[in-house]
Amino acid sequence: MNLRKRFSDQRGFNLIELMIVIAIIGLLIGVGSIAWGAMIKAGNETAATQVLDRMRVFQAQYASSNRGRFGTFDQLIARGALDAQYAGDAPVVNGYIFTMEIIEPSSSAPASYKIWADPQVSTGITATGNRFFFTSSALGGIKAKEGEKANENDPSI
Repeated sequence: MNLRKRFSDQRGFNLIELMIVIAIIGLLIGVGSIAWGAMIKAGNETAATQVLDRMRVFQAQYASSNRGRFGTFDQLIARGALDAQYAGDAPVVNGYIFTMEIIEPSSSAPASYKIWADPQVSTGITATGNRFFFTSSALGGIKAKEGEKANENDPSI
């Protein structure tokens, strides 16, 4: 008899209370995932600008010891300036695709380079970045544009 009374006195959550708790947890996860995505994009963009800035320095160092010629990603890796993850023609690092154009010197113009950093995915929930970046041997900084490929006419960051 005592055992039956103990079981009938136990109280717990009813279905409505459980549904409210689950809804609150779902809301917190939803808000947290949006903030997490924004934080990842901002981190990727910051990393891309830092890499472009370092590449400008590495290109200047490479040119000073190679009669004014600039190096490709693979040549900069061989010199120890870049990590191996930048190997190839269009390496993808931290959600950004890096591309480089090297222009050899001619009788009328010195050697030059152009480097772009474009997000792998630029729109939607899975976007790895919103801004596109550009630098070149003719610039003293980095240019940025939101939504499409950046060039020398875009605003500096």
